[in-house]
Amino acid sequence: MKSDFIELSSSRFSVRRFSDKKVEQEKIDIILRAGQVAPTACNNQPQKIYVLQSAEALKTLQRCKYSNFGETLAFLICYDSSLCWIREFDGKPSGEIDAAIVATHMMLEAWELGIGSTWIMHFIPDAVKIEFNLSENIIPVCILVMGYPAQEAAPSVLHSRKKDLKDIVTIL
Repeated sequence: MKSDFIELSSSRFSVRRFSDKKVEQEKIDIILRAGQVAPTACNNQPQKIYVLQSAEALKTLQRCKYSNFGETLAFLICYDSSLCWIREFDGKPSGEIDAAIVATHMMLEAWELGIGSTWIMHFIPDAVKIEFNLSENIIPVCILVMGYPAQEAAPSVLHSRKKDLKDIVTIL
């Protein structure tokens, strides 16, 4: 049985060099819709997504992160801590997990549309909160930089290296 999802997931790689072609608004809307339909704990939908596409917003973003891949679009993926489901026995909020699921849906949808992305977790959360004037309850989780891959964009040499299933799966 063929799985288009496995093909899509396997072919997607972190694009670290983008062309200067702007992503069309209709494609941005589809990517945002993918984040909207992502599952979240108790369907509380605590995600808050900031679309950074103006030159000013992208310049501001650069002050908050260590990398620059020439992206023409970025999504700042956050969650609202006041909207999270909270696990009763230990008080763990669902926000980071919910935001990660949302970001994953968005990355995969983007790839299906021919748009590359890189998940950036190495950024300065306090700078993001200050530069984008986020309220205390809005917690940044990751930055998805996106755009059309530059002609020379290629997967990392580590991309295809996967652990054997027997090394990551335990059947009880």
